[in-house]
Amino acid sequence: MKYSNLLMGASLAALMSASGVYAESLKVGAVATLEGAFAALGEDGLRGIQLALNEFDGEVAGYTIELISGSTDASPDSAVRAVRKLVEQDGAQIVIGPLSGSEGIAIRDYSKTQPEVTFLNGASAAQDTTLRETSDNFFRFSTEGAQWMAGLGEYVYTEKGYRTVAVVAEDYSFPYTQVFGFLEPFCRMGGTSPQDARFYVPLGNKDYSSVIAALPDEVDAIYVALGGADAVNFLSQYEQSGGDLPLIGGSITMDQSVLGSKGSQRDYIIGTPAAGPISDTWDDPRWQAFVTDYQETFPDGFPSPSLFAHGYYINAKAAFLALEEVSGDLSDGGAAYREVLAKLSFETPTGMVHLDERHQAVGDIFLTEVVEGPNGGLLNKTISVTPQVTQTLGLGYEEFLAYGPVSRENPVCE
Repeated sequence: MKYSNLLMGASLAALMSASGVYAESLKVGAVATLEGAFAALGEDGLRGIQLALNEFDGEVAGYTIELISGSTDASPDSAVRAVRKLVEQDGAQIVIGPLSGSEGIAIRDYSKTQPEVTFLNGASAAQDTTLRETSDNFFRFSTEGAQWMAGLGEYVYTEKGYRTVAVVAEDYSFPYTQVFGFLEPFCRMGGTSPQDARFYVPLGNKDYSSVIAALPDEVDAIYVALGGADAVNFLSQYEQSGGDLPLIGGSITMDQSVLGSKGSQRDYIIGTPAAGPISDTWDDPRWQAFVTDYQETFPDGFPSPSLFAHGYYINAKAAFLALEEVSGDLSDGGAAYREVLAKLSFETPTGMVHLDERHQAVGDIFLTEVVEGPNGGLLNKTISVTPQVTQTLGLGYEEFLAYGPVSRENPVCE
């Protein structure tokens, strides 16, 4: 909870004007996973909001931003409880979050009951949050899990020569989205992933021995879509069991929230290809400036900002930029503010971002490979960048919907 307290302390301190008199404020809620397997991820998400707030010196259009945080455990029920308190008790007019996929769907649904409150995503990346049953007052300026896989399926098929892969993933909406984004092009090119080689585990699973024992020998690699402590537990146990199949990384599996952990699995995952919304070694000055700012502001954070810090930062910055455009005026129930958000386009540490007609981000995606950095830490090295990836992966909306909702079985790929 220390970063929740950090944000609260920062917001309270920022309320004081230079003359020592309290300034008029706008209440912004921040929903993050600060309990359970994803707690370290949520803490980094809050760091991202703080970085965005720092750019505005804690104040937008003459209004001090009063941040109020709500903690979840990555479950939809906990997300709704947290956001309901922020809106209905604390009076938040804008909410940023959540972190996890099914939480995002739950908050999107809740947003429909609060039409005068504006909701911006944190780092939640389930596809259906914005693809189906959209909400007029929910916006996602971060890309989602299927977009994050752009280029990876094609790369491992053509460059690595993999033809059959097993899957190990958590059993909820975001990993389904990641698996779909990876397998759709991989299978379309001729690859396979039999249903009996796909293993979905509960969030917070600690013992992977039965999964490891059941992994088939006749696959070329294992695609892993696990995050936080789940990823660390699987990678450690697989390495300790003598497993030697090559890995393919989901975005949060090869994120700094996992790469920064200690253990013998570190050497094993060097060389693992992955894809996602960031790349640690990207030499673009926008990214390098963001990394420097993160490291100087949070010396006890990860060696490089995680995709969770990145996602929360982008959504928070969008929230503050749009507030500037309307001079902080939300007196019409936020209607003009939401009109600005829908049309907003701005530069981020990873390139330009804008929204499609369903309030979903279009942005650049990075194909990466895990390497050892100059200081001995693990980093994601940039292989290539796919520019301006859409949620429909280049297809028309109706054509893309024909794939059907993501699930354990979609795509079939046998």
